[in-house]
Amino acid sequence: MNDGQLQTVERVRGFLEGSEVVVFRGLTAQEKYCWVEEVLIRFRYHRLKRGEKGVIRRYVGKVTGYSRSQVSRLIREYQQTGRLKKRQYRRHRFPTKYTPSEVGLLARTDELHGWLSGPATRRVMKREYEVYGYAEFGNISRISIAHLYNLRRSNTYRGITRRYTKTKPVVSRIGERARPDPKGQPGHIRIDTVHQGDLNGQKGVYHINAVDEVTQWETVASVERISEAYLVPVLETMLLQFPFITRGFHSDNGSEFVNRTVARLLNKMLIRFTKSRPRHTNDNGLGESKNGSVVRKQLGYAYIPQRCAELINEFDRDFFNPYINFHRPCFFPVTVIDPKGKVKKTYPYEEVMTPYEKLKSLPQAQSYLRPGVTFEELETIANQMSDNQFAERMVKARSNLFQQISRFAKRVA
Repeated sequence: MNDGQLQTVERVRGFLEGSEVVVFRGLTAQEKYCWVEEVLIRFRYHRLKRGEKGVIRRYVGKVTGYSRSQVSRLIREYQQTGRLKKRQYRRHRFPTKYTPSEVGLLARTDELHGWLSGPATRRVMKREYEVYGYAEFGNISRISIAHLYNLRRSNTYRGITRRYTKTKPVVSRIGERARPDPKGQPGHIRIDTVHQGDLNGQKGVYHINAVDEVTQWETVASVERISEAYLVPVLETMLLQFPFITRGFHSDNGSEFVNRTVARLLNKMLIRFTKSRPRHTNDNGLGESKNGSVVRKQLGYAYIPQRCAELINEFDRDFFNPYINFHRPCFFPVTVIDPKGKVKKTYPYEEVMTPYEKLKSLPQAQSYLRPGVTFEELETIANQMSDNQFAERMVKARSNLFQQISRFAKRVA
């Protein structure tokens, strides 16, 4: 800035009065510091009177744009040191306590021991120094546990070693991990799938087995695949086949049931969705036992083509499901506590009955039925035939079903 013509304080005062509305810009910080120092030297600031110093302060503030306190700080610095110099900002840093070689010792120890916890790793390094006498561990063996984890996150540490972790499984938020507690009320369904064999790399049909925990009322259906497109329509039909209101739905952790589509269906029907807990194999024990004692016993293990699912569903609807619910007796446990306080389950003969008989025997059984379902209708179905007569009819229908499946398999082959 060329202001050499301003050699007296009076001229500076006149300059200030004539440039009230003028704003000065364009000087860098370093140029401002040099100019302020030159002005203070030119006017011999330390020899000026109080009023004259005020004029120079205003002049410096006007040209540089600095505040009054900043101008005072610069003048004070000049008076103390005899010069002005722009200081470079330096961020405060704590002194380095652990060298890269010591970080390397930590990384090497972690690699050898498989990345132990912080306290265990520090203990290993302390033993290396105190017990085995390796002096290079002397400093880092005294590291705090918190700072040990800081070093593991540092760029120096990561440049020395690489740690690869397996992909962690995604925790599904669908369903509640709990064992259902029906409290003696029907409508709490256990469900599972049964695969009907493979042949030459081709998957067989899948059976869906749904059992009520209290009455053991059971509904079986079949699907070509256990994907959502095949499963959901059949699942909704199965739930509506139960004569009572469905309150709970329990499955294992397979993705055929633990998915958003099934969850939306159950939410729409106001059914609580629970799934089995880890290390609790009995959470779905009733469904698993029915897979073997009912589905496998009647339909076997042999391969059945997927396209036969509709034929099997007709057999299930007309013969199999009525047989197992109205004509096939089941054991119902009775809990007994012995004199030592041990809980045992017994199966007395008096408690052997069909699922329909169990449903009728419940207190206030009428209140559990779905709207539109009456015991008069169910009684008509139960007394239409005797147990042996309906079983004979079911066996013949099953034989015809297997013949149709055999003819279909030969035609496709």
